[in-house]
Amino acid sequence: MNTDWEDVVEVNPESTPLTLSVRFADGLRGRIRFEPTHLHGVFEKLKNAVLFNQAYVEHGTVTWPGELDLAPDAMYDEIKKNGEWILK
Repeated sequence: MNTDWEDVVEVNPESTPLTLSVRFADGLRGRIRFEPTHLHGVFEKLKNAVLFNQAYVEHGTVTWPGELDLAPDAMYDEIKKNGEWILK
């Protein structure tokens, strides 16, 4: 379960395809980058750039239309260590 400081408070698509910038409640900033090989199963819908760029924050979580979301605690830990979270 995530704690308040791990909550995502801002998400923005970057000019680089399949990349988002995020900011957490404690001020930590970083990037989320999807490798095309990760876009299968439920995430296959995110191959559509228009849908991918519709990412928004809901209840501290990066979310897309269609009930897709990412776990903020895993994202936070990886960004804190590496500055970005690469989903392969």
